[in-house]
Amino acid sequence: MLLHQTFDKILDLALEEDLASGDMTTEACIPPAARAVAHAVARGPIVVCGGPVFERVFAKIDPSILFESHALEGERVEMGRWLWTVRGPARAILMGERTALNFVQRLSGVATRTRAYVEALPPGSQTRITDTRKTSPGMRALERYAVRMGGGKNHRDNLGSAVLIKDNHIAAAGGIGVAIDRARENAPHTSRIECEVDSLAQLDEALAAGADVVLLDNMDTETVRAAAKRAAGRALLEASGGITLERVRELAEAGVHAISVGSLTHSAPSADIGLDFE
Repeated sequence: MLLHQTFDKILDLALEEDLASGDMTTEACIPPAARAVAHAVARGPIVVCGGPVFERVFAKIDPSILFESHALEGERVEMGRWLWTVRGPARAILMGERTALNFVQRLSGVATRTRAYVEALPPGSQTRITDTRKTSPGMRALERYAVRMGGGKNHRDNLGSAVLIKDNHIAAAGGIGVAIDRARENAPHTSRIECEVDSLAQLDEALAAGADVVLLDNMDTETVRAAAKRAAGRALLEASGGITLERVRELAEAGVHAISVGSLTHSAPSADIGLDFE
C-alpha cells in the first residue's frame, strides 16, 4: 500500500517546478470550460507501477478530475494497454500530464528492471533480490515501493534503520572486530549487526566477532561459494557490488541469502508511457 502522505511533498515540488509560472500554451489555446478524457498507455511491455501517484498529481491540480485504473500495481502488461484514465477539465489534465508521466515512467521502469532480476533467480530459490540506498534524491520511498511492485525486497531504508558496517567504518574504527564489538555494545538490542567484507580473511574476522549478516562485496562467484562454505550457516550472507543480471542465478546457487542490486534504482531506464487524449 502506498499512502499519499509519503510522497505529497515531492509531488508538490515537482508541480511547482513545472507550473510556477502557469501554463502559457494551455491557457492561450484551451477554453476554461473545455473537458477532456485521456488514457495513459504503455508504449512497450512493462511492469506497471505508480497509479496512486498518477491519480494524486491530477487531484492536486483539480480535485474534480475523475480517475480510473485499468491495470494492477505490479502487473506485467504489453504494448498498447491502457493503464489509467483521467476525465475532467482539459486545462488541468494538460497541466498535470508531464509531471504525472515523469513519475510513473520512472517507477514502472524500476519495477520492470526489478522483475527481470527476480525472474533470473533459479526456480524455488529463497534468495532475495534487494535494493540499496542508491536512490534518486527525494524519491526513495517511491522507488522502494517500485522495487516491491517488481517482486524485490527492500534493504535498510535510511542510516538510522539498521547497522551496516562498511569499509570506511572499519577503517575509522580500527578494524572489523572493534567495529562489530562497539556496534553490539551501542546499537539497540533488537538490531542485527551487518558487516561488509571484501576477502575470505575479513569474512573470518566478521564471523569470529559474531556478525549476524555479512555483506560479500565485489567477490567473484567462486569466492562467494567458498564464503558460504566457511560461514556454514553462522551468518546470513549478502552478495553486492557489480551484480549483473547474468550473475544472479550463479550467486543464488552459490549459497547467498540476499543479492543487493544498486542498479535497480540508480540505472533503471524509464518505461515508455504516453498520455493519449480522446
